[in-house]
Amino acid sequence: MTDRVAFVTGASRGLGRGIARALASGGMTVYVTGRNAGDLEAAVREIDAAGGRGIGVRCDHGNDSEVQALFDRVRREQGRLDLLVNNAAAVDAAELIRPGPFWEKDLKLVDMIDIGLRSNYTASYFAAPLMIETGPTLIVNISFYGAVSYHFGPAYGAAKAGTDKMVHDMAVDARDTDLSIVSLWPGFIRTDQLKAMTEEDFPPEMRSIVPEMETPEFSGLVILKLLDDPERKALSGQTLIGAALGRRYGISDLDGKVPRDWSEIMGRPTVYFQGH
Repeated sequence: MTDRVAFVTGASRGLGRGIARALASGGMTVYVTGRNAGDLEAAVREIDAAGGRGIGVRCDHGNDSEVQALFDRVRREQGRLDLLVNNAAAVDAAELIRPGPFWEKDLKLVDMIDIGLRSNYTASYFAAPLMIETGPTLIVNISFYGAVSYHFGPAYGAAKAGTDKMVHDMAVDARDTDLSIVSLWPGFIRTDQLKAMTEEDFPPEMRSIVPEMETPEFSGLVILKLLDDPERKALSGQTLIGAALGRRYGISDLDGKVPRDWSEIMGRPTVYFQGH
């Protein structure tokens, strides 16, 4: 996989950064975007240390011209793009989890539809031509169970549900190519920021799930396997649960556990009609 190229948006920290580290373990060149130069530099060092080649780019994913320039750069520098992981999201965590109905919260929460749903569309739009030229390629859009159950309110739910339906329709458009497009639901993630917290540091309602949280690298390892899956095209257009894919591919998390599939209590992905 050493000649393959990946692009992870929103990867200066959190889930995206862990995914980038896992992709680097496959020897890939990994472009990562973010808005904080220091976090990007740290992410690039981790990618390099994990066996890949990291390239960090500051980007405002609400600016279409900046996004287009990124993929023009990949074409110019690499001449190919094998994998795009859309993870960028405008999340104000404190406001998102604050109790109350949506009309009592800050209107800025609706930005998740712009830097989330819309930015996924835009990055895919500019990446698709190069990926189709490359050959067997994959776009993964990070979503969550909030697409089918109440989770943090309507702006969050709309961004996730919209992403899943968008993936289905993009895959219909790409069905005559070797580009596969999926939506991926990870579980609850213990990010680098959360690793420093003990179980007692979490709110009481979250403490029971702390032992079942996934590392961010787990999603990246699943994505690597999906990229190489000869049956990958049959999954295009679907919303996939990371834990279920992990079982399919025989992947455990970094701590050896098999991550939990939360669909029994949080809902299953919507199955859309494929059309003609």
